[in-house]
This record gives sequence, C-alpha cells and structure tokens, in this order.
Amino acid sequence: MLLLAVIWGLSIPVTKLGLLTMPPLTLTALRFAIAVPLLMLLIVGGRRLPWRALPHVAALGVLGIGIGQVAQTFGVAGTSASVGTIISATIPVFIVIFAALRLKQAVSGWQQLGLLAAFAGIALVALGHGEGAAGLFESSVAGAACVLLSALTIAFYYVWSVELTDKYGTTTVAAWSTLFGFIALLPWAAWEMWHVPIQVTAQALWAAAYLGLVVTVAGLFLWLSILRTVPARIAAGVQYLQPVIGIAASSVMFGDQMGALFVVGVVLILGGLALTMTSRRKADQAP
Repeated sequence: MLLLAVIWGLSIPVTKLGLLTMPPLTLTALRFAIAVPLLMLLIVGGRRLPWRALPHVAALGVLGIGIGQVAQTFGVAGTSASVGTIISATIPVFIVIFAALRLKQAVSGWQQLGLLAAFAGIALVALGHGEGAAGLFESSVAGAACVLLSALTIAFYYVWSVELTDKYGTTTVAAWSTLFGFIALLPWAAWEMWHVPIQVTAQALWAAAYLGLVVTVAGLFLWLSILRTVPARIAAGVQYLQPVIGIAASSVMFGDQMGALFVVGVVLILGGLALTMTSRRKADQAP
C-alpha cells in the first residue's frame, strides 16, 4: 500500500512536467497508448475473457478512464489546486460507501472517525500548501462538479473491479478494461489535438512513459491485488497518502512552499489511517 501511494503520489508532479509542453487529454491518451500494448501482451496465452463478461469489463474501462479521467482533466482545469485536492480526497469515502453497499463490508464508528480525520487532514494539507481560502474563489462550479464526478466514478470503478477480478482474473480485467477505456478516450484526445498546438518533447515523452508503465500498469496491478486481499475500507487509505506524497515531491521539484498547516494535516491523515486500519482487528479475527 505504501509503495502504491508513492507511485500514484509521484504521478502528480510528473504530470505537471508533461503538461508544460503537451495538453492534458493528449498526454493522457499517450499514457494509455503506452500502457495498453503492454497489458494486452501480458494476457497472451493466459485466461480468456468470456463473451458474457465483455460488456461489464468494457463499461468498467469507460467508467474509470473514459469518464473518470476526462472529468478529472476538465475539473482540474476549472478549480484551484486546493479545491481540487479536497474534492478528490472524497474518493476513499466513496470507496467505503460503495464497498459497504455492494461488497457488504462493515464500517465501524471508529473507522468513520478515522476517515473524517484523514479527510480533514487533506483539507489542511491543501490549505497549508500556500493557496489557502483564496483558492475557493478561483474555482468554478462546473470545475468542482467535474472533479466530484471523477471522484464518484473512480471510487465505483475501484469497488466494481473487485467483483470482476474475482470472476475473471486480475490481469484479464486490467488489460481489457484499460483497452476499452483508452478507446473511449481517443475521441476526446483527437478533438484536443485538432484545436490545441502540440509540442512533443523528451520531457513529455518521459512523463507519459512513467504514467503509462509505472502508474497505470504497475500501479493498477498493485491496486487490484490489494483490493482482492485487503478490505476496501483499509485499501482506501492509499488515496489519502497520495496528496501528501505528491505535494512533498512538488515542493522538491518545483520549490513549492509547505506551511505549518501541512504538517498538522499529515499528522491527521496518518492518525486517521491508523484508526481505519486497526479499529476492527478483533472483530475481523472473531469469525
């Protein structure tokens, strides 16, 4: 879980590097253009996907990439970093809710308190990153709504993937869902390439390679494996650590300043994670 948080957390500053010379949807499309062939190569000679499962896996990919990634791209463009970070931090909350509804995973009062503490920590981390409340006035309602839509779809994508990987295998579901999501993304990227000048640089290609190989391929396999062996309420904690790692890396790479609120926020996040992961140990062992 910690390794995955580092991988996904570093994707934020790496994406910033790529976006310096390449528009967002084009960079996202290039990312999946790198990831999809590798994923499809991994399933050659392996477990086949039944025809009856194709609509479900395709819908999973369209939901997570075609809708979730596109909504996130447009949402970030219409919000400040603080507001976007806070809204995106609702992903773990939605994961726990969806897991309780679909996977029947119980959530105790202490775990709810832990989630709230971690969410409050995310808010302080964002405010302590130098933008403060001023960011609220730089965000549009449409931008905030897009980020929230992205959080909802990505959370449901994570929970739904547990059911499908249990039936059809992690590698198979990861490869085919990513392929269909990439296909759904292509029209958006084509529209952007038609209207926005594109400059292909070594920096953008390096960023796309990291996002495609490490974040998408390695990260996706790690995440799906975690979800198959760890309850979603615990796995959701990975999402809370990402902004901390991402902002810390941005501070090193871009010279961003971190204030006292950032430190307090990190403490709240770690404390909330501890409550979320340890509060039901006895209850889990009893059955």
